Amino acid sequence: MKWRKGARAATGVVLCIVGFALAWGTRYRETTVIVGAGGCRLVTDVIDQGNDDVRGSVVLFHGLAANKKIMSYLAHGFASEKLRVFVPDLPGHGRTPGPFSFERAESCADSLVRELIARGAIDAQRTILAGHSMGGAIAIRVAARVGVAGVVAVSPAPMRATHGVPATMLPYTNPPTLPPHTLAMSAELEPLGIREITRDLVESGDPGTSKYLFVPRATHVSVLYDPRVVRASQEWSAEALHFPPEGNVPSPAPLLGSLIGLAGILLLAGPFLRETVSMQRAEITRGQALETASQNADAALPAVPISGALLAMAVLSFVAVAVLRFWNPLSFVRLYNGSYFASFLLIIGLAFLLVHRQSARALFTTRVSTLVLAAVAGFLLHFLVTGWLDTTFSESWLSWARWARFPVLFVAALAALLAEELLLGPVTTRRGIGRVSLAMALRLIAFLALLFGIFALHSGALLVILLAVYLALFSLFQRLGMDVVRHQTGSALAAAVFGAILLAGFCLVIFPIT
Repeated sequence: MKWRKGARAATGVVLCIVGFALAWGTRYRETTVIVGAGGCRLVTDVIDQGNDDVRGSVVLFHGLAANKKIMSYLAHGFASEKLRVFVPDLPGHGRTPGPFSFERAESCADSLVRELIARGAIDAQRTILAGHSMGGAIAIRVAARVGVAGVVAVSPAPMRATHGVPATMLPYTNPPTLPPHTLAMSAELEPLGIREITRDLVESGDPGTSKYLFVPRATHVSVLYDPRVVRASQEWSAEALHFPPEGNVPSPAPLLGSLIGLAGILLLAGPFLRETVSMQRAEITRGQALETASQNADAALPAVPISGALLAMAVLSFVAVAVLRFWNPLSFVRLYNGSYFASFLLIIGLAFLLVHRQSARALFTTRVSTLVLAAVAGFLLHFLVTGWLDTTFSESWLSWARWARFPVLFVAALAALLAEELLLGPVTTRRGIGRVSLAMALRLIAFLALLFGIFALHSGALLVILLAVYLALFSLFQRLGMDVVRHQTGSALAAAVFGAILLAGFCLVIFPIT
């Protein structure tokens, strides 16, 4: 067993080292500046090949819940064509402070382009406006008002209520006439009718100057890292700016390195959690007293049948979205879709704990030292993962404005996860894959209720759909970590504290500040 643990730890460390080396292997010059424009102070990356031999400029806008760093692969693709690329964090995203609204994001983007033109940093006739999702819609809308050489819109957000997309889900309405020289792309696996609406948008424009490109076997997010999309963007920019394309697609090594390093961190996470939450056992002879107390507390929890657990979650989830149709108790948190999501968790958790308050009392027999160690483990793991992602892939390090919202999100997440622990029952009842499977089934039911709220009750929680894959991946790894804490401590409360820290941190990373 010891050699297996050693091999696992060594593999994790090697993956982190290899990942870091790959992630930092870039040949582009990147400078970060703050551009004040129209009352907005946009933190902006300026990316080029490190010389003044530039053929033109690109202003590249990210999508909802994204940031400038996520756009690096596409930005490097433009820079490979000897273009200077300006990539801002829009309000409430990344390093740029809020408040965010779709209107303010468009206004600030418009002001940025005009300010860069006024300063002589870009020449409008030698500039391409580009963007993804929300940013793609912004690029089209700004280009319709500011004459530029061309537009590249990747999976632009829908601006017309058609193809099953209700008006309540549109970030922008009244789409402008498609600007000349617009390339619009969409992936095969797009949500919300984006593929069909994008095609209609191009067909409504001038077919002689604009083009629609369909990207097979791609998703709404994977298009940002698709060489076909980069190559098409390079060729379109070269045509619009009248120069021969270089055809140099950037290396995927930085993205690969980020994923390899993240795999290394996750590989180390299990042993790290076991060691951290078991530290107090050294204070007790062979941990017998602690283990006995933990087992007694865990055994006091009721064993809920699987059918009962699934039914309870379904009822609670649909009641929660119905309540949120009229009242959002955490609207003061001011996170776009984040306050809705946190309120959803809070309502589910409090309702279940109130109904089963007798059983819930058994949760609070946990030693304070156990809770402290679970919290320490949660924060350390959060810092490790977000620090790595912030360094290599996406701006994930939380600002003070985001940390100020942490206590409220933590309480909401804690309530929901305590309810989940009660539904899962004692560790002795369900173990391993069976326990994880039931937990994921409970969360899937909650997700379906959120979808019902979006499409039937018009909640507007768009990010639940756009980030569904990432929510699922996070949910799985978070649940695996919670089970490690639960098994090591025998405490449902410690597991919920650990999981709530991770969930609150995840919400603060992805939801824009409004």
